[in-house]
Amino acid sequence: MKVVVVGAGMGGLVAALLLAQAGAEVTVLEAAERPGGKLHQVAVGGALIDGGPTVFTMRGVFDGIFAAVGTSLEAHVRLEKLDVLARHAWQDGSQLDLFAEPARNVDAVAAFAGGAAARGYADFARRARQIFELLDHSFMRVPQPGLFGLMRRAGPGVASISPFDSLMDELGKYFSDPRLRQLFGRYATYCGSSPYEAPATLMLIAHAEAMGVWAIEGGMYALAKVFCELAQARGAKFVFGARVKNVLVSGGKVAGVATEAENFAADAVVANADFSSIDAGYLGPEAQRALFGMMKGAKKSLSAVTWAMTGTAEGFPLAHHNVFFAPDYKAEFDELRGGKVPERPTVYVCAPQGKGEFFCLVNAPANGAAVDETVTANMLSQLQRCGLRLQAGAVVRTDPAAWEQRFAGTGGALYGRALAGWKDSFARPGAKTKLPGFYLAGGGVHPGPGLPMAATSGRIAAQCVLTRR
Repeated sequence: MKVVVVGAGMGGLVAALLLAQAGAEVTVLEAAERPGGKLHQVAVGGALIDGGPTVFTMRGVFDGIFAAVGTSLEAHVRLEKLDVLARHAWQDGSQLDLFAEPARNVDAVAAFAGGAAARGYADFARRARQIFELLDHSFMRVPQPGLFGLMRRAGPGVASISPFDSLMDELGKYFSDPRLRQLFGRYATYCGSSPYEAPATLMLIAHAEAMGVWAIEGGMYALAKVFCELAQARGAKFVFGARVKNVLVSGGKVAGVATEAENFAADAVVANADFSSIDAGYLGPEAQRALFGMMKGAKKSLSAVTWAMTGTAEGFPLAHHNVFFAPDYKAEFDELRGGKVPERPTVYVCAPQGKGEFFCLVNAPANGAAVDETVTANMLSQLQRCGLRLQAGAVVRTDPAAWEQRFAGTGGALYGRALAGWKDSFARPGAKTKLPGFYLAGGGVHPGPGLPMAATSGRIAAQCVLTRR
């Protein structure tokens, strides 16, 4: 069986590995010169700094994939479990760490905001775990489950997870302190969405982090290299610098793909490409027709402005993951909704310890627009108001215009479809399309964005291909 995988992002890499393991003849076509997709490194002042995903969670997803091909995660990457999941700071000087040990979080919240807040946190953590456990096997790992499929698998428990409430409204039931609502509301941005619009089910991300956050020696990009090497060892062929122009069809089903240079015959095609780019016709009219109507009513997720930099940091004790919150969270998302990068943004800083290397990120609208140095000045000023003086050396900045250039047709949206209401969780396309033999993988399709979810999408796509065979 011949399979072409279009795109070597995490979903495509996992699909290629599992299909090659099953004996398929796999060819991966990637427009870039190396694997990874959004999982990539940026060369800055002699250093290589992760310029995409920086948080490694839900390790069990990856353990399962490695086990399926007869090896283990530890055999290929060196992991360090972080004691501090993330450090959070505000302009008033307050600071709150969340820890890998749940009991410490109750104590930390009590010291931060009082006993009532600590009890609210304990209730919130239990609810987040309940939502995660209910949706993990009944929704996230199931191909194209749909609302009725979820209700059938999960039973009456679905009613207990507040599927119709917004995340921020639900957080108000647990936390009166606006800083805590801000902290846990931020999980919506992991899906490129606003906490004022996204469904309360995203509370499950809190539990996903509570199960552990790891740092990877050599950076997150080590994962992309390992998956590529494992797939190649099982016979998968990778062709880089190969931009697919058309999905080929014969007899009403997939027959292969065409690049600028040559055609590749295939019995099945797995497209690990941004859904909106396929919908815009970047993989040709046949692929576009296969997705007809699936983008109806979709709102693009957030984009970002990022900075990969070398330099020095003073005045604030940085952990590996740090968040410096805006003074007015509602105003920040109002600006984003209005198409502006916030003047006083929430800033995420990844700071691998002892390296003098930093990755900073602020949310931005997915309008494909370039930004000027005002955005950099605003970001650094916000950090300084929270106590961190970041002195940059070499810097590489990436804005929505650069993301659009890298991922055409997206406007710079980094997470696919935004979750602007409860229905959007079920509106993401699954692996199967209207064209027999044409499948989808990646963070823009079910079960959603983030490395574990993208990896899961690749596994689902591989299962669908093999089942069809």
